[in-house]
Amino acid sequence: MGSGDSKLLFRKAVIQLTTKTQPVEASDDAFWDQFWCETYTTVQDVFTLVPAAEIRAVREESPSNLATLCYKHLDEEVEEEDQCRPLAESLLLSIADLLFCPDFTVHSHNKSGPDSVEDIQSIDSCEFIWEAGVGFAQSPAANYTHDTNRTELLKLLLTCFSEAMYISASSEKKNSNPWVAFFASSENRHALPLFTSLLNVVCAYDPVGLGVPYNHLLFSDQREKLVEQAIQVLIVTLEHEGRSAASSALQALDTTNVTEQQQPPGPENLFVNYLSRIHREEDFGFILKGISSLLNNPLLQTYLPNSTKRSSFTKSCWCCSGSSATSTRSDKISKLNEFVSTSFKSVDVFVLQKFLFFVLKSSDVLEVLVPILFFLNESRVDQSKVGLVHIGVFILLLLSGERNFGVRLNKPYTLRVPMDIPVFTGTHADLLIVIIHKIMTCGHQRLQPLFDCLLTIIVNISPYLKSLSMVAASKLLHLLEAFSTPWFLFSSPQNNHLIFFLLEICNNIIQYQFDGNSKLVYCIIRKRSVFHQLANLSCDAASIHSVLQKKKKKQRPGLSRSGSTETQSSEVKQDVPLEPGAFKATLEAMPGIDKITEKSQVGADGTLVSLPQSDASQTRRRGESAASDTESNSERDVEAESEASRSRLSSVSSSTAWAPTPDWALLWKSKLPLQTIMRLLQVLVPQVEKICIDKGLTDETEILQFLQHGTLVGLLPVPHPILIRKYQANAGTTAWFRTYMWGVIYLRNVDPPIWYDTDIRLFEIQRI
Repeated sequence: MGSGDSKLLFRKAVIQLTTKTQPVEASDDAFWDQFWCETYTTVQDVFTLVPAAEIRAVREESPSNLATLCYKHLDEEVEEEDQCRPLAESLLLSIADLLFCPDFTVHSHNKSGPDSVEDIQSIDSCEFIWEAGVGFAQSPAANYTHDTNRTELLKLLLTCFSEAMYISASSEKKNSNPWVAFFASSENRHALPLFTSLLNVVCAYDPVGLGVPYNHLLFSDQREKLVEQAIQVLIVTLEHEGRSAASSALQALDTTNVTEQQQPPGPENLFVNYLSRIHREEDFGFILKGISSLLNNPLLQTYLPNSTKRSSFTKSCWCCSGSSATSTRSDKISKLNEFVSTSFKSVDVFVLQKFLFFVLKSSDVLEVLVPILFFLNESRVDQSKVGLVHIGVFILLLLSGERNFGVRLNKPYTLRVPMDIPVFTGTHADLLIVIIHKIMTCGHQRLQPLFDCLLTIIVNISPYLKSLSMVAASKLLHLLEAFSTPWFLFSSPQNNHLIFFLLEICNNIIQYQFDGNSKLVYCIIRKRSVFHQLANLSCDAASIHSVLQKKKKKQRPGLSRSGSTETQSSEVKQDVPLEPGAFKATLEAMPGIDKITEKSQVGADGTLVSLPQSDASQTRRRGESAASDTESNSERDVEAESEASRSRLSSVSSSTAWAPTPDWALLWKSKLPLQTIMRLLQVLVPQVEKICIDKGLTDETEILQFLQHGTLVGLLPVPHPILIRKYQANAGTTAWFRTYMWGVIYLRNVDPPIWYDTDIRLFEIQRI
């Protein structure tokens, strides 16, 4: 039978199904066989031959016929057993069986001969794991047909799991997705081998292919589409409603606080359970190597142009042109999406175990850091990559809460990745600071809510930075200079927070790493007027009014949260225009930094002691009498006061514009932690001026040498306790992540358009 005749008969069968209003008997094989016997159609053909409107019509007008059609995939012997099961459960179990069906999705182990077929219901699917890696040592031979069938089945799974798309973000529904809950429960006997298969396929994927130049032009990549679908299924199954996978696993392990009044726990997510139980170092090494390989793939450089394959799923983005989900630009910039999300969720779970410790115990973490910074830098001017930048910043915030991460950043940066940043000789910490400065000064306006988060990352690592380069030190002082302008400080009730973060960075480095940071000290001395202006900031009503009026008359471009401040550097790039006909998905609002972090204080032995939020008021009372000796309390005072201020502001009518008052300005100005820096300037500035006059110095090199051999021991205030703000997932971040995740999945599955023209409520799809 020809292909055209098969499609014609298939179409006639669909029309008959949609026009029959009476139930068709399941025993009418002549009718039902039309839907699959000798019909060779592609998935795209099915979408063409079976319009969505007709399927909906069958569902509404004759659901029994649709149910019969679905059950006809089932074996006759098992059909009676499954009659009591909901159709959804039967469908999911059938998909799970097909994912380990010999000679369809896996190689057959049967040795009896070609006529003997293995029973799919009795096979041990753990023997049919798709790829070697975690928990499986054998690597089955590659088979294009098997990979294609697996890919289509995983797409079907994603369709089943997509209930979240049809629930608005503001919905009161808090229950977990029943489809995911059932599929990841013990009801699915293939849960362990499927989780292992997905994880191993992703982490073992090698887009380069043995390093042979132009191999991607000579041979087709059989794995790329499968890897992409595997990533998406992993994301969805590891994502929990209302809480992170890590907190879910932790709660499952903690039985000390269980009370009789508590609700009984829901079905256990075996995917989360298996992931959190990985503990062997060789497995961690395999996962980390896979993550690093995929993240660094777009950064690979050879002397032969276009000789290395760039994986398309690391080049995808929020925007999808026409019917394609990947960018059609000819640039070589790769954009993270699903993979970064997956690695973030994986790290989130592994925090419970030893994975984070494994990553941070050596410099291997820098193999992940560099590509993340590369993508952040390249995505900062593209409004379609706002979600991508958020994900990268979350990962950095998570890592920055660990002491070992700050220590590892002191490793010299020698890998030269092509980035439009100033050339410098320094460490990975310098690279991190330069990129963050670039995002804040030359990034898209929609990234401004991330400013607090970006500076928090630098605050967390600052006590461990042994030697900043002149470039990085200058960038920090440039941010301080720009954010300390009176207009910027008076233009928004939250803008002064940035100054507190930047002053805390300087204080941490001066108090804990003074010996190796002569360049930062030199920059502070050169920009001493900035600190004097802060200390002498006029906060009376007349001065505030004068500053705001002058700025209204002369608006200048620059970095800001609600307008503009001082002139930016000359490195500003124009926003990347979106392609005509592209689509984008909307994002949820991101919670503030105080909502996504919890404060911890580093003890004398290096351990972290969590600081409850209720301690803020006690800290404020203790800090009033000791402000001259320590500066850790003052910053917390302002956070407590500013949070109260924000809560008051939120209750004010939106029609009432906020205006700065002298009391408000004096409140936070009196808490500025300037004592350490002002004492440093008081001691060193006269010494530097004297040596310059006595020796006639004009070269900064000799001044740096003088500062390098100087000391402030016994001259500075008592070192303040190190305060770390660790990332803490909550309902807000979970909602944001879910919206971003499903938006990416929607845009990555447009061929065929699985969810096109359906009632999506979680986000909005907008055509550019």
